[in-house]
Amino acid sequence: MSTAELHWQTAKLPNAKPIEGRFIRLEKLDAVRHCDGLWTALQGPNSDPKLWDYLPYGPFNQRAEFDNWLSRLAAGNDPWFYTVIDRETGIVDGCLSLMSIVPDHGRIEIGHVMFGGAMQRTAKGTEVIYLLAKESFALGHRRLEWKCNDSNQRSKRAAERFGFTFEGTFRQHMVVKGINRDTTWY
Repeated sequence: MSTAELHWQTAKLPNAKPIEGRFIRLEKLDAVRHCDGLWTALQGPNSDPKLWDYLPYGPFNQRAEFDNWLSRLAAGNDPWFYTVIDRETGIVDGCLSLMSIVPDHGRIEIGHVMFGGAMQRTAKGTEVIYLLAKESFALGHRRLEWKCNDSNQRSKRAAERFGFTFEGTFRQHMVVKGINRDTTWY
């Protein structure tokens, strides 16, 4: 790697403007406007119960607990949460975030990926990741990361399918829900 000066500018932070795709629209998470749709997508009868296995929160048995959690997510700036909305139907399909945002170094990560069962392994899911990657680089970031629990085979396959490059595994990186987490970096 060269030690030559980059002449690179600090990246910008995400903003609240919607991101439009062919199949979906990403909107800044609004806990009031999006709560019913997210409850249905993530906790409803057609949701994917395995979704919660590797996340540090959930599943939620009580709607009030879910709504409070969603309000905390919406209020934050890092992670910066987006709601995924089907453009044709207006149905909320899930949410995810840009996180670990370090504009001074041009580094950003896609994380907290929570897609309803009907959205997983679809063109809509691929488009979401493409749109967030495109937005990340348009903001001036030089590096886009994907990290997941090393035991989460579905997330690792998704990262590879989306074109992320395996970089290594941090052993005993954290404890999530009382279980050791080795974290795989892409």
